[in-house]
Amino acid sequence: MGGTSIWHWVVVGVIVMLLFGRGKVSDLMGDVAKGIKAFKKGMADDEQTPAAAPPPAPPVSANEPVRTLPPHTEPVPAATPVDRKVG
Repeated sequence: MGGTSIWHWVVVGVIVMLLFGRGKVSDLMGDVAKGIKAFKKGMADDEQTPAAAPPPAPPVSANEPVRTLPPHTEPVPAATPVDRKVG
């Protein structure tokens, strides 16, 4: 029990044919095929046209001075002891 045999798929197929009719199923399969073809064509187009190379970075002149910032130091407050009541 629980296995899917060929008879299970036959029953499912008959039910689908009864619900949707023969014409709608073939139309649906045709639409699926068109979608797959369009997807494959799009993938092939992406592989054929390489992505545009990003524009090169503007050159940095060696004559421009580099600005450095002094390290930011703030006085650290001293730790205050915490009174705890044990008991």
